[in-house]
Amino acid sequence: MWLSPQNSGRRARKFFRLTLRHDNLKNYYRTNFSLMQHHKYSLTELENMMPWERDIYISMLIQFIEEENAKIKERQTRK
Repeated sequence: MWLSPQNSGRRARKFFRLTLRHDNLKNYYRTNFSLMQHHKYSLTELENMMPWERDIYISMLIQFIEEENAKIKERQTRK
């Protein structure tokens, strides 16, 4: 009847992963694939992240990519 702390943590992760998921399933897998292929995250790392933690890392990554693209565009306009 009682859950061990280990099972309780897993259940909480699943609960938050399901209830806070505002992406659709296709986007979820596409994002995982991109993070694994281009940014060297492992599937285990991605699956063990809390949804809010994942959102923070993704927003930071988007900001970084936008800044890098702006730098590239600025270099190209100088030439």
